[in-house]
Amino acid sequence: MATTSQVQGLPQTQARRAASGSPTRTSPVIYAVLIVIAIASLSPFIWMVMTSVKDYGDVVSLKVWPWPPLGDSHPNLGNFAEAINTIGVDQETGLPLFVRQILNTALVTAIVIVITVTTSVMAAYAFAQLDFPGKGVLFVLVLATFMIPEELMLVPRAVMMNKAYLNWYNTLPAMVAPFLATAFGIFLLRQFFLQIPRDLFDAARIDGANHLSYLTRIMVPLARPAILTLTLLEFIGMWNEYRWIQLVTATESMRTVSVGLVGFLQGEGGAQTQLAMAVAVMVVLPVVVLYLFTQRYFTEGITTTGLKG
Repeated sequence: MATTSQVQGLPQTQARRAASGSPTRTSPVIYAVLIVIAIASLSPFIWMVMTSVKDYGDVVSLKVWPWPPLGDSHPNLGNFAEAINTIGVDQETGLPLFVRQILNTALVTAIVIVITVTTSVMAAYAFAQLDFPGKGVLFVLVLATFMIPEELMLVPRAVMMNKAYLNWYNTLPAMVAPFLATAFGIFLLRQFFLQIPRDLFDAARIDGANHLSYLTRIMVPLARPAILTLTLLEFIGMWNEYRWIQLVTATESMRTVSVGLVGFLQGEGGAQTQLAMAVAVMVVLPVVVLYLFTQRYFTEGITTTGLKG
């Protein structure tokens, strides 16, 4: 609510808005800046999609928009099938290697999301609702993992996957093990759980609910935006994971699409830009589609997760 001194000197319309607490009209300059930022952010993606349906001649001649009515050629949707055929065939299953890597990526991502969300929910509930010795110290230790560079942990983790230790090299457990718990997920959900009134737990206890039923029936539905936010972030992270997968896998049939894409760019795809962009579009498309369906929950989860506690 604006004070009297703040309202004085304003035009009559703005003064009424300020006095009533309603927002004033956004400056056109802000809209212009946001439009410029949006165009700059979308330009690489638009260029990638356009290049993925060009002929090789259009790519070499640097035609920006070669299709009718501004050009004399047509979109070449056959680039996608040609790119998949160029990547090759998986000798174990007979499937196209790109399809096999897509299935690997989907499996790894699904396992990581299910286990990570479960462990994050349970740990966050414990830190937000339960009282136990060393709770504060343990939470600080969890947050301290943020300060450890990811690159510093790559070699020790890779050594653990070797035959001398776990013997997990080039296996599914090696691909998912380091990602089954996340300090960020625990922190995000804990902050959300702290906003839920303690009175709900007391009322649930009176009705005979234990911690597990209270968590699954009340806390999880209320925290759905934060959980979906964590799910989306984990999906993007695992779908695009490259360094770790490359480090602990030896065969193309075990690798994911991000590693396969880099290998394709370094091989035959490097000379065929339109094929490389076709593969890139197929890799990025699931992330874009998922975000379009979950963007409302993602925004809500970020804006409603406070910093209490």
